[in-house]
Amino acid sequence: MNIAVIFAGGVGRRMKTNGTPKQFLEINGIPIIIYTLQIFEEARNIDAIVIAGVSTHLDYLKSLISKYNISKVIDVVVGGETGQQSIINALKAAESHSKTEDDIVLIHDGVRPIIDERLIDENIENVKIYGTSISCVKQRETTILSTSHENVEEITKRDDTYVARAPQSFYLKDILEAERNAIDNNDLDCIDSCSVMKKYGKYENPHITVCNSDNLKITTPEDYYIAKILLEQRKNKDIWGV
Repeated sequence: MNIAVIFAGGVGRRMKTNGTPKQFLEINGIPIIIYTLQIFEEARNIDAIVIAGVSTHLDYLKSLISKYNISKVIDVVVGGETGQQSIINALKAAESHSKTEDDIVLIHDGVRPIIDERLIDENIENVKIYGTSISCVKQRETTILSTSHENVEEITKRDDTYVARAPQSFYLKDILEAERNAIDNNDLDCIDSCSVMKKYGKYENPHITVCNSDNLKITTPEDYYIAKILLEQRKNKDIWGV
């Protein structure tokens, strides 16, 4: 079974939305979280969806799932204080529905609505081949490292630099083992699942699956307006076939 694990437990402080979590902001009348869920709903190789949502809006999330007929959702759980804790909660729920040792999870942000079925399929296939699959985009600009946050201490070679995005995909049993090791080490604020796997899992060098640069996470108002344009462009392609 291939399970999409969607974490949507954020409150969107950087979006300045006056209390509305960013995943429920609307673009052209549709909540961002629904754009994301519809991708996995329509993907042929996704069998089920598990969501970790913000506790104050769980009933609203469930009402949206019903309204938009997202039939693959098998569980909605409360998220945690951090993104990692939300993922852990959703992974535990996925485990309760798991069918075999070979079940695969695709961990994805609820506010990352611009991916396609090709990327989903490539993630699944690469997990089968390599055990892991981290969606990444090639870095197009100079990347500077600065531990002082004041001085340029190192410049990475651009051709060797990528930006990790999502989905980040694993065998369910492997990422659960890594997360439980992280819990044992009281390390519950890792930046993403790739970091958890690299630090605590059986794969020290997770496999890269290259994705498109428009696979952005909506975090700031600027991201929102860029995503709005990109989603409208995608809709026009569907209508006009261009």
